[in-house]
Amino acid sequence: MIKRRKLVALLSLALVTSMIFSACGSGSQAGSASGQSKAGSTVAASGEAKSKDNDLVIAMSESVLTLDPANMTSTTTISANRTLYESLLTFDKDMKIQPLLAKSYDVSKDGKTYTFHLQTGVKFTDGTDFNADAVKANIERAMNEKNNLKVRKYFAEVKEIKCPDASTVQVILSKPYSTFLNKMTNFGIISPKAIQGGANLNNTADGTGPYKLKEWVQGDHLIVVRNDSYWGKKPTVNSLTFKVVPESGARIAMLQTGEADMIYPMPSDQIKAVDGTKNIKVESVPSNIVFYATINMSKKPFNDVRVRQAMNYVINKDAFIKVVFGGYGNHATSPMASTTQYYSKQNEYSYNVQKAKELLKEAGYPNGFSTSIWSDNTSDSQRGMQFINQELAQVGIKVDVQPMESATLNAKINEATSAADSKIQMWYCNWSPSSGDADGALRALFYSKSIPPTNANTSYYSNAKLDSFLDQGLVESDPSKLTSIYAQAQKTIWDDAPWLFLGQPVVQYGIKSYVSNVYMLADGSINCAQAALAH
Repeated sequence: MIKRRKLVALLSLALVTSMIFSACGSGSQAGSASGQSKAGSTVAASGEAKSKDNDLVIAMSESVLTLDPANMTSTTTISANRTLYESLLTFDKDMKIQPLLAKSYDVSKDGKTYTFHLQTGVKFTDGTDFNADAVKANIERAMNEKNNLKVRKYFAEVKEIKCPDASTVQVILSKPYSTFLNKMTNFGIISPKAIQGGANLNNTADGTGPYKLKEWVQGDHLIVVRNDSYWGKKPTVNSLTFKVVPESGARIAMLQTGEADMIYPMPSDQIKAVDGTKNIKVESVPSNIVFYATINMSKKPFNDVRVRQAMNYVINKDAFIKVVFGGYGNHATSPMASTTQYYSKQNEYSYNVQKAKELLKEAGYPNGFSTSIWSDNTSDSQRGMQFINQELAQVGIKVDVQPMESATLNAKINEATSAADSKIQMWYCNWSPSSGDADGALRALFYSKSIPPTNANTSYYSNAKLDSFLDQGLVESDPSKLTSIYAQAQKTIWDDAPWLFLGQPVVQYGIKSYVSNVYMLADGSINCAQAALAH
């Protein structure tokens, strides 16, 4: 997320908050870490066998926020949901679209009609048949404005849904939507019986996935068990537990003792110490994750672009990468990661404290001001917030660091129904487009209609020109024109500086050598559909 310099001060900060996130390696291209492998590789058994049980435990820094696949906003939540629910399409290890519940699909020449040919003989965990009507029911639920679901935007251009037969669904759009197939990789299908029965879909799960819900204690753990009636290849583990462990040192200890079989994120300051010891392997995947801090442009003094740009100039990106990513990361050079389709590199806000002071003086804040920053209470996030606090203090900006439990933070962000009601000043976080496309990287964060609780535009950023670029991108199919459209969109955002643009990490995780068929994708989500443990 940021640069270097001031090593003495930074090392003292590192000692105070002795945990880290994960990332690449300074510079431009993803660097290499000890134990680095190809994206999406699996860890093959290498002599060690897991004793005692056939249960896989994954310790993660953040908690699952909902079990509703139509309302997901974090990759931790996505990882858990994909064990329970499946979508029509999915991504393979190389982030290429592949059929899943749809065994094939066709797109009309005008880009308006998508025909999905469905798998047959598939059942939801409540015994209901998966068929065309089930898909239709899910899309109609998503489209219903009263439900206020995060995925509603996927279907904004849907004109009609047809079911010619039980195994065929046609989605007819009013105009072309260039990323529609990408969106379908992140649209889990719920049992229509559960939808019609009025079940609390935030806390229950009836999908077609390889696992079934056993227990969820929000903020602590989620346990799923193997679905023995699963229609595809089944995992061989009995159960899978997502355990919430915010403190990095505790995650490492769990991996070392075998209490956890996999941990994410992997504290980068511990990679060299643990990789190859006690049958631990550190795996790395080039990410499409960007770390940043949103700046609420609807509030003074953040409504002045000079203030926002000054804040960007005072952030040392090299030092950020050193302190927060342990050196395994790259500068953020766009609002979206360099691995995302249609990425366009921008001219960086170079580390320049004097320029930052001049801009603040021009804006009427020569002595700085006071503000606050929110994030979750993981040790990694607290380290990032403290770093931002230290950097901004150089120009007199005093930052009140406020860590919160994930569910509490999510509620506080979404309690406001307008910019005027919002209490957020800054939010330190990260984003990755799980749909793998430029629209997924930008719309939820910058589109004027994506402010909370609709979506994650916590900068309350509104720019008609940017909205127009994003809307053009959805209906354009020519790659050269899309390249130009999204380049202009990225430059518009970059110049307006609604964020502190920080860094792009490498996804790094620790995993035991007896675990196989478990891997991470570029967005930081985990694929464990066919997880296995050597015995």
